[in-house]
Amino acid sequence: MATIDQGIAAAKPVQAEDRFMLDRLAQDGAGLIARAVDWCGVNTGSRNLEGLATQADLLVDVLKTLPGEVARTPLSDTLEIAADGAERRQVNGEALLLTVRSHAPIQVILTGHYDTVFPADTTFRQVVTRADGALNGPGVADMKGGISVMLGALGAFERHALAHAVGYRVLLSPDEETGSIASAPLLAQIGRLGHVGMTYEPAMDDGGLAGARKGSGNFHVVVRGRAAHAGRDFDKGRNAVVAALAIGQALAALNGQRPGVTVNLAKIDGGGALNIVPDLAVLRFNARFPDAAAQSWLEAAVDEALAAGRGEGLSVERHGGVTRPAKPLNLAQARLLDAVRETGAMLGQSIGWKASGGVCEGNNLFAVGLPNVDTLGVRGGDIHSEAEFARPESFVERAQLSALLLARLARGEIDGPALRAAMT
Repeated sequence: MATIDQGIAAAKPVQAEDRFMLDRLAQDGAGLIARAVDWCGVNTGSRNLEGLATQADLLVDVLKTLPGEVARTPLSDTLEIAADGAERRQVNGEALLLTVRSHAPIQVILTGHYDTVFPADTTFRQVVTRADGALNGPGVADMKGGISVMLGALGAFERHALAHAVGYRVLLSPDEETGSIASAPLLAQIGRLGHVGMTYEPAMDDGGLAGARKGSGNFHVVVRGRAAHAGRDFDKGRNAVVAALAIGQALAALNGQRPGVTVNLAKIDGGGALNIVPDLAVLRFNARFPDAAAQSWLEAAVDEALAAGRGEGLSVERHGGVTRPAKPLNLAQARLLDAVRETGAMLGQSIGWKASGGVCEGNNLFAVGLPNVDTLGVRGGDIHSEAEFARPESFVERAQLSALLLARLARGEIDGPALRAAMT
């Protein structure tokens, strides 16, 4: 993880016009926490449309306290491959888009997601305080806490004398935990309009950021064979499960062939009665890769691996693919992270970063040329589990960090247009 070489003593002083904004956030800290805790009481699993609609109403109430226009955008249905190999349409929730000062000289894109990984029937439904003071609850870090921080920072920044110099778009989506398939076009659309992106995935427990991120793809392979009686007509059958296993072995063999590329075989559906040669299998896997060249290699290697399951009486269909390109640490990203580190030092926060194999909306924004920091949310950990936690003191810390970043962008101390230009 990168660290500050000279320590907090070398930090630039906070300007007087910024101090009022930061002090206001310190006073509002309890409210930022309480709001997130209330939101965590609403189950917003990505498939819980009723819960997502309830949460969307709550978020719109807060978005409307900011200037600008709020749009509620129904997302298109997405296709999923069921265990029987058939395509099923999946209905998604609404995306919420706030647009403020679209003609200001500096444009910032802020994104977050209000869905969680916890299904509607989960018993993990409320926030409690652990013995060490951390908050434990569904989405408290990922990322209802982050959304509260984001909106708190924007509310404080609106009282700044230079707020007129910065315009912004806030996109809150309901499908990030399932890959942002439906919201991807909106992410691309607004990403092209900004100079800098700010996304509110949780920071590391020590306040660290994600630097480079791998790309990711989700694949679903449908193998069809020929059913037959396993005793009387075994030779007439074409075993789809065996073919799927052959594909799986070929895919697993890709691990270790190229640095940073991994293939995770996650699930196989198929088969039935033991006296029937199975005629259907569905193989599902995820792949990660560090850059565009590795993505090209992977996609070609996957197609080659699928050939292991083909043969007379056997067919193989590939569905899905790369959903988020890689986000390498290029010049623009390095400069932006340095600016965040310097801003943190002004607040007494030591901020570093390290590469991550995880993916998020920051990958989508990077793919359309927007430099972005995607772990500006609360400090926490154990996300996607019932041990998920957030540090309550980090709500003010991270809201102040975002607000000061916006103020420094407004003053030109962080040159947003130059950062965007460095992406080309």
